[in-house]
Formats: sequence, C-alpha cells, structure tokens
Amino acid sequence: MIMPRGEQLLMPVRPSFIAASLLVALAFNMLPLGRVVWTPDLVMVLLVFWGVHQPQRVGMTVAFALGLCMDVYQTALLGQHALAYCAMMFGAIYLHRRLLWFSPFSQALQVLPLFLGAHAIELLVRMVSGGILPGLPGLIAPVIEALLWPLATWVLLAPQRRPPDRDENRPL
Repeated sequence: MIMPRGEQLLMPVRPSFIAASLLVALAFNMLPLGRVVWTPDLVMVLLVFWGVHQPQRVGMTVAFALGLCMDVYQTALLGQHALAYCAMMFGAIYLHRRLLWFSPFSQALQVLPLFLGAHAIELLVRMVSGGILPGLPGLIAPVIEALLWPLATWVLLAPQRRPPDRDENRPL
C-alpha cells in the first residue's frame, strides 16, 4: 500500500494509550451534566476512531463492554448502548481501509452516518421500550460528534507522530 503524499509514517500506538483514552471518554460521559439530548457521546467518537485506526486491537468486544457500562450508568435498557456501539463499530471496521485515504475533515463527513445510525438504534430501542421521542435536538449530537472527529484525530495521533530516535539536530 502506498502512503498518500505528504503523510507522515506513524509510530505504533501503545495499548495502554488506547485503554486510557477510552477510560477518559467513559469518565467524561459519566460526568453529571444532566440529561441533555444533544450532549455528544465521546465513547462513540473514540470507538469509531480506534475502530478505524486500530481495528485489530479495538473491536466488537470492547464496544459491547463499554456499551454495557453506559447502559448501567444511564439506567437504560440493558443492551441498548451495547447494540448501538457494536453496530457502529461494525461500520467503522468495514470502512477503515477507505477512510484512511481521506483528510480528517472528509473523514468527518463519512463517519457522520455511523453516528446517525448509532443514535437511531438507541432511539428505536428506547421507543420500543416505551420512551418518549426527544425531538429535533436529538439530531444535534451526531453532528457535534462528527465535528469533533478532526480534533480527536489530531489529539489521538499526536503521540504516534514523535520521532523514533531523539536527535538534537532534528527540528521535530
């Protein structure tokens, strides 16, 4: 596979960094911000990110486990988030080879349907179990998550861009 022009070859990611980033996202989702419909789900953003960039390390099992954690925290129907996260992770792994050829802003447009689909699955399960329809503000969360994609890409790939050997003559 040929690298796109201008792209830097990345160092391998540490599994501890992946786990720490997912735990930070889970902790952010568990902040007591109230039940605001348009709050972005950072676990979704990071699951899709690691599903695209490291599909061998972060897969369906991790998505299912984090989904169950979110279900227990939000006292939602058990399996609601797990189903949505697994379906979204399937899409991310399915698209991961194609997505890596685009810029982060183009990738954001292509992961937006994944976020919309995951929120639609959550909404469908909630409606079947007797919940209420959140209305139009429920469409804002997937858009915010897609807007967070370039920032997440920049932050999460930064540790991999370090030079392999330290050299005082190297400008980076």
